[in-house]
Amino acid sequence: MTGIPPQYSRYPVLVRWLPLLWCVVATGLAHSQEPPTTFADATEEVGLKISTDAACWVDLDNDGWVDLCVSGGVWKNNEGKTFTRVADVDISVAADFDNDGLVDLFSWNARKLYRNQGEMKFAEFALPELPASRSRGACWGDFDGDGFVDLFVGGYEDLNAGIAWPFQILINEQGKSFKLNQSKSHTRARGITACDFDQDGDLDVYVSNYRLQPNLLWQNRGDKGFVDVAKEYDALGTSPGFGGGHTIGSAWGDFNSDGLIDLFVGNFAHVDGRGDQPKSRFLQNLGPDHQYHFKDLGTCGVHYQESYATPSAGDYDNDGNLDVFFTTVYAGASFGRRNNPVLFRNNGQFEVTDVTAESGLANLPPTYQSAWADYNNDGALDLIGAGKLFRNTGNGNSWLKVRLQGDGNKVNRAAVGAQVRITVGDKIHTRQVESGTGEGNQNDLTLHFGLGDHQGPVDVEITWPDQHRQTINGVPTGRTVTYTYDAG
Repeated sequence: MTGIPPQYSRYPVLVRWLPLLWCVVATGLAHSQEPPTTFADATEEVGLKISTDAACWVDLDNDGWVDLCVSGGVWKNNEGKTFTRVADVDISVAADFDNDGLVDLFSWNARKLYRNQGEMKFAEFALPELPASRSRGACWGDFDGDGFVDLFVGGYEDLNAGIAWPFQILINEQGKSFKLNQSKSHTRARGITACDFDQDGDLDVYVSNYRLQPNLLWQNRGDKGFVDVAKEYDALGTSPGFGGGHTIGSAWGDFNSDGLIDLFVGNFAHVDGRGDQPKSRFLQNLGPDHQYHFKDLGTCGVHYQESYATPSAGDYDNDGNLDVFFTTVYAGASFGRRNNPVLFRNNGQFEVTDVTAESGLANLPPTYQSAWADYNNDGALDLIGAGKLFRNTGNGNSWLKVRLQGDGNKVNRAAVGAQVRITVGDKIHTRQVESGTGEGNQNDLTLHFGLGDHQGPVDVEITWPDQHRQTINGVPTGRTVTYTYDAG
C-alpha cells in the first residue's frame, strides 16, 4: 500500500482501481483538450494560380500523386511539393471512359470530352450532336452495367439565350463512341451526383434543382431505365408547404457510419416575407427494412445563411466521421448579412458543429469550389476551395486510403460506383468511388478513411459495381493500398 493515503487503506478494492480510474479520466481530459485540426494556406508555396470555380481532383498520369483540374486548366502534382499547369482543359469530372488505364475528362461547362493520351496530354473526343443547353454539372457512372462508364449531364437555364434546360444521358458504346440516349427539359438542374443508395448493383442519380423545383432521385431499374422516386422515398430535400427548394449541390456520404449511404442536400434559402424557404438538410438512409427510403432529419446544426451553394464531404480530422465543407454564392446576402463558406464537423450522429474559425478557414470569399484530396500523401485530407489550396496539418488519428481498379471488362477501370466498408467496433465506415459531387466538383477517386484512435489492422470489404464482394483481412493502416477487381 506504499504511496496510498491512510484514509483509503481500508478500501483495498477502491485502491486497486484508483490508478485505472485516473487513467480513464486523464485520457478523457487529454482528448477534450486536443488542439483542433487546422489548415494552412499552401496556394502560393505550391505555385497554384486558379479561379474560384468548381474543381476536380484526379491522378491523371498514374504516378500516385493526385492532380487538379479547374477552370483554366489541368495542374500536375509534382510529388506533393508544387503544381505545374500542363493543359487547357476546362472544369471537368473524371473517369476512364475507354478503359485504357488513363482517366479522361468531361468538361460539363463546355460539354466536351477529352481523352487522356498519356504524359498529361489530352485530345477532344467526338460526341454526338447535343441539343442547345447550359450545364452546371455532370457525373460519370456505368448506368447500364456493361463495364463502361456513361454520362449524366445536367441542364440548367440560359435566360438570355432563351434556352430551356434539357439534360442528357450519354451511353458509352464500348469506349469507341457515345449514343445520346435521352434528352428533355425536365427541371432546372444544378448539381448531379450518383450513388447505388439501394445496393441493388446499379447506380442511381440525384439531381439538385433550383427555382423551388423539386429535386429528383432517379432510381436505376436496369433495363427499365431511370424512374424518379424522390417524393416516394422522401428525398425531395424540401420543407412542408414547398414543392422544392433552391438546391445548388448535394453530397452522398455515410454520415452516421452504419454502412448505408445518406444524403446532404444543400439549399440556398431566401427569407423574403413568404415564409422560410427550405434550408439545407440531412437525409438518413433507412436501409433494407424500410426499402431504402430516407428520413428527413432537418438541418442538424447547419446554421442559416441565405446563399449556401455547393457541399462536399470528407473526414478532415480522421475521426471516422464524414464532415462537410459548404460554400456560399455571395459575400453579402439579404439584409446586409455576411455569408461565408463553412466547415461543419460531424459528431457521427447527424449533429454538426461550425469549426470554420478554429480550423483556419474563416472569412473565405464566395465560391463554387469545394473538393477533398490528400495531395501530399500524408494521410490527411486537404481542401481546394475559394481558389486556394488548404493543406491539412494533421493529427495523430489513424487512417487508410484505398485505391480501386476495375478489370475494364465487368467493372470500369476507374471502379466508379464501387463501395468500400471498414468495420471498427460498432461503426461501419463506408465510402464510394464517385465521379461528381456538389455542383460540378469531384473528390479524389482514391477513398480516404479516418479511423480515429483505432490501433492495428482492419478488414476491408469491397462491393464492386457488379455486386461481386471481396474481403481483404488484416490490412495495416497508415498507408495507401490498391486492389484490382478479380471475380475469382
